[in-house]
Amino acid sequence: MRILITGITGFAGSHLADLALEKDGVEVWGTFRWRSPMDNVKHLKGRIEFVECDLRDSSSVLGAVERVKPDWIFHLAAQSFVPTSWLSPSETLVTNIVGEVNLFEAVKKVGIKPRIQIAGSSEEYGLVTEEDLPIRETTLLSPLSPYGVSKVGQDLLGFQYFQSYGLPIIRTRAFNHTGPRRPADFVCSDFAKQIVEIREGKKEPLMEVGNLDVVRDFTDVRDVVVGYWLALDKGKPGEVYNIASGRGRKIRKVLDLLRDLSGIDFKMKVQPTRLRPSDVPRLVGDAGKFHKLTGWQPEIPFRKTLQDLLEFWGEKI
Repeated sequence: MRILITGITGFAGSHLADLALEKDGVEVWGTFRWRSPMDNVKHLKGRIEFVECDLRDSSSVLGAVERVKPDWIFHLAAQSFVPTSWLSPSETLVTNIVGEVNLFEAVKKVGIKPRIQIAGSSEEYGLVTEEDLPIRETTLLSPLSPYGVSKVGQDLLGFQYFQSYGLPIIRTRAFNHTGPRRPADFVCSDFAKQIVEIREGKKEPLMEVGNLDVVRDFTDVRDVVVGYWLALDKGKPGEVYNIASGRGRKIRKVLDLLRDLSGIDFKMKVQPTRLRPSDVPRLVGDAGKFHKLTGWQPEIPFRKTLQDLLEFWGEKI
């Protein structure tokens, strides 16, 4: 079986490639842009096939799909950082929505029907009330960021192309995930990096933070990519599935746990640049529909996820 992972050099894409290479009879291909950092996949060179492709360029996407002719596509490539979407909303919308349309149109033109997983996000749900928790797939989509809007666009386009053209598309909405290789733009990785910098004397013992009172549902990325695989293996085309732990954690408590694991003490300072124009207070997911279908559930304890993240930054720094 030949699989194509768009955005293979990214955080989740590199972990998904690791998982795919453990499977028998699977040939792994992945897209990258010429300026993509390759650190996450340098251990995979010689084991997977790389295809240079800019999803915003329809001819580039068509060429990649014609070359690979995949049986499965995991569509992970995206502008995935919420704060960046506030600074560059048009780039976020074009990259995420138009990029996906280019992928679907390329598949149609080549005349293949691979199973396609769309990596959605809990940010699609946005403004939820306490009565909505835990969030199910039927919860109203009320995104509060341009990134969230772009993911709703991807999600609904996936449904539309399934209904209109019969493309076997399965949509997933993963809640927050973290672990080794997570860029420092994201909260857990940012905290872990700062802690290691403090430990190594590269930074004063002052932790720069944003809003510590929001609640998020964290899962280890290595569990999430197992969910992505199961979505294409067992998922029903046209359906959408939450991938979540079902447990909410206040960001302040996450920072406290990192402090305990590292043994490093520090003071905290709120940086206005780390605050968003609007923030979702609580995002906690219900993955019951997905668990019932596939048996998936998180296996890696959160303490291990954070410990591995500290070790990752320790090696880099």
